[in-house]
Amino acid sequence: MKLNEHNLIKMQNIIQEHEFEHAADYLIEHTRQGIRLSKQGEEDYASSCNSRIGGDPDLPEGMEWPLTSDGTPMTFLAQLQLRDLAAHDATASLPHSGVLYFFVGVDEPAYNIEHRVLYLAEDQTAAASRGRAPEGTALDEEFAGYRIEARATLEPPNYAYVDDELVEDDEHDFESYEDLCHQLTGQESDDIATIFGYPSTQHGDCEHEAALMLLTGTEYNYSMEAAVQKIADHFGGNAEQAQQEIRDTLLLLAIDSDDEIGFCWWDAGELQFFIRKEDLLARNFERTYCSLYSS
Repeated sequence: MKLNEHNLIKMQNIIQEHEFEHAADYLIEHTRQGIRLSKQGEEDYASSCNSRIGGDPDLPEGMEWPLTSDGTPMTFLAQLQLRDLAAHDATASLPHSGVLYFFVGVDEPAYNIEHRVLYLAEDQTAAASRGRAPEGTALDEEFAGYRIEARATLEPPNYAYVDDELVEDDEHDFESYEDLCHQLTGQESDDIATIFGYPSTQHGDCEHEAALMLLTGTEYNYSMEAAVQKIADHFGGNAEQAQQEIRDTLLLLAIDSDDEIGFCWWDAGELQFFIRKEDLLARNFERTYCSLYSS
């Protein structure tokens, strides 16, 4: 999705400040308009349906807790008050009101992790109150609850996605590029999650993995070429549509490891939720994909 006018001007100014004019066209084309979520202190549950990570969710009375396929209660991860996020969503893709909830099952293996993303409209959450987690949820851990606050951000390609040959030259090494990225994202120590950015990975293939499973139900074999071919076969051999589907596979939420909350995704990695753009715009959160990256 193209940068809006405000972000385009901001991008151009930062590129000029860091003297990256040689890569300007590439960076403008590939930088994503994202949202970062940062911790704002421990949750006291004085407010209902505010944006929160860890702890307990606010649920309507009588709502059943999500279960895994074997009947184990899933572990609650986060709730996002979409009314508060709307002002920071430069893509205008998220619903403008209501609450998104994220639950997860056992995080092994690291791909196609059992999970649930629930969307409740504003009228469904009007009388919501703190819902205590059942004993013995899937991850069998208690996570401290923290209030979180959103801010708009620009998300350039990270080390796994960037074209090194285009951003590096005789005067600019990768460290110079990281300095530019830091200013674009405005990274803060309390950042805990990202929406619509680039996922952490080593190979830049997370969207291939997610799109392959969402569209064909097939597990990824770590070949981007094979994934494109299988998706193309799904569309009658249309390779162009396959590539577009991969581009339209969006990072709905990436949750970092965090000692204060108690999140530790394997070796301090990142838990990632993906959704197809078509499903997001249709408010269909029944079809999402969850995976885990850890170095």
